[in-house]
Amino acid sequence: MSDQTTNLALPYILPSQAQKHVTHNEALQRLDALVQMVVTAERAAPPEASDEGQCFLVAEEASGDWTGKEGRLAFRQDGAWIYLQPRIGWQAFFLESEQTNCFDGSAWRPVSLTMDGSLAMLGINAAPDEVNRLALASDASLFSHAGQGHQIKVNKAAVADTASLLFQTAWSGRAEMGLAGNDEFAIKVSSDGDAWTTALAISQQGVVSAPARPIIRTSLASATLSVAAGARTGFDDLHLLQGDRFELGPTVPSGSGHRLVVKQNGLYLATLNTRTMSSSGHAAAIEINGTISVASVEAGASTSSTRQSVHTVIALVEGDWLALVHSGAAQYEFGAGKTELSLVML
Repeated sequence: MSDQTTNLALPYILPSQAQKHVTHNEALQRLDALVQMVVTAERAAPPEASDEGQCFLVAEEASGDWTGKEGRLAFRQDGAWIYLQPRIGWQAFFLESEQTNCFDGSAWRPVSLTMDGSLAMLGINAAPDEVNRLALASDASLFSHAGQGHQIKVNKAAVADTASLLFQTAWSGRAEMGLAGNDEFAIKVSSDGDAWTTALAISQQGVVSAPARPIIRTSLASATLSVAAGARTGFDDLHLLQGDRFELGPTVPSGSGHRLVVKQNGLYLATLNTRTMSSSGHAAAIEINGTISVASVEAGASTSSTRQSVHTVIALVEGDWLALVHSGAAQYEFGAGKTELSLVML
C-alpha cells in the first residue's frame, strides 16, 4: 500500500504512527493549496513580500529559493514555500489574465470565459494563435438568422487599415475583397501572394471601375501617308493603354509600323477609325495574324477629307497580332483621333 493518495499525493496516516497530527496537517496544507486554486502570477523568482496562502507558477530560469522548481506551483504557508507538481486536469484561476486554466501535462491552457463573457482564443478543430484568435477547420460554416436576417460585420479602426476577406491556396493569397488600405471596395487577385492586381473597384459614390481591364488606342505615328494596295500599316504610338495586356511587336510584313500583340485571351470590341485626305477608291481592314480580315471600311474616289468607322467583336488569344491591310489607293492621315485602332476587352 502506498503512503499517499494517487491524485493529490496527500500523505496517509500510517498504523502505529507517532505524531499523527503532523501528517494530518500536511494533508490539510496540500488541500488548502489545491482546492479552489488561485495563481497570483507566473514568476521566475520569489516576490520580496508575499501573503500567506498566495500561490505562484514558477517560470523558466527560476532563481533564488525557486531555483530548480520550474513548472511547479509555489504555495506560501506558515512562512515557507510548499512546492506542488501539477498533474493533468488540475485547474486554477490566474489573476493576471482573469482566466481559468487547465494543465494539459505540459502547459496551462484557457478553458473558460472571463468575467465579461469573452475568450482570449478559440479553436474549433484547429489551433488558434495570437493573430488568428478564432480558428475553424470544417467542411462548411453556417451562419443563420435569429429573426428576419443575418449580418456579418468586418470592422477596421481607420481608413488606412484593412477590413477584407482573403482567399488562399496552400496559405498563399490568391484573391481579396473588401476595404484594403482605403474606403473603396475592391476585389484584388494575385498569382503568388505578393504582387496584387485590382480587378474591380467601387468608389464611395458608387462608381465602378476595372483598372486591369485591357484597353488600348493606337495608331501609326502621326503623319500623312499614301498607302498602296496590298500594303499593311501597323502601330507606333499608344494613345491609351490600360491593363498592360498589349505590346508592340515586330514590324508588319509589307508595310509600315509594328504589330499589335495581344497578351490576354478574350472577346474584344474593336473599333477602326480612318481619315483619308484623298482616295481613288480604297478599303482598310482589321487583320489578325496577317491572314484573317474581320472588319473593314470602304469608300469610293474622293478628293476631300473623309472619316469612316467600323465596329466589331472579335475573339483573340494570347500571341495574336493585329494590323491594318489596305486595298485600292488613298492618302491617310494617321495619329490620335485620325486613323487609329481601339480595343476594349468585354
